[in-house]
Amino acid sequence: MTTPNHLDGEDRDDSPATLTRGPELIVGLVIMGLAALVITDSMRIGTGWADDGPQAGYFPFYVGLILMAASGLIVLTTLLKWGRAKGIFATRNELVPVFQMLVPMVIYVVAMVYLGIYLPSALLIGFFMRRHGGFAWPLTLGVSIGVPLAFFLVFEKWFLVPLPKGPIENLLGF
Repeated sequence: MTTPNHLDGEDRDDSPATLTRGPELIVGLVIMGLAALVITDSMRIGTGWADDGPQAGYFPFYVGLILMAASGLIVLTTLLKWGRAKGIFATRNELVPVFQMLVPMVIYVVAMVYLGIYLPSALLIGFFMRRHGGFAWPLTLGVSIGVPLAFFLVFEKWFLVPLPKGPIENLLGF
């Protein structure tokens, strides 16, 4: 006799969303890629000794080698125990808040490319205050407008450090 899926744990919210081996492998490979980038760039700018001491790439090169060795060990260990790995990385319930933060942050980063930093920051702060904080509209509007405005004044006017601007700032002449 067969049982419906919801009784055998496959569709339950506390069922495993993924085992540990997948995320371990992905993180190991990403770190290996970053280590390769550090090593390659260090070699480009020089990893040896000059007359006045180590070249600019000397220390980053060895840090990259250590990262490469550590991440290679993680990848190798994960692949060797692939069939036996049964540890649960996260349940579906545990992944929900991760994606509730991740999706808006990805949208924010993409929006910054086209709209600059100020408008997307105001929208992100406002979204999080209303959606996750449950704050009233007056406080949400005050903080979500006030924080980017304060950043604008501090960075653009006080420190004279230009931050990415979008079409709205261009219309206002900044």
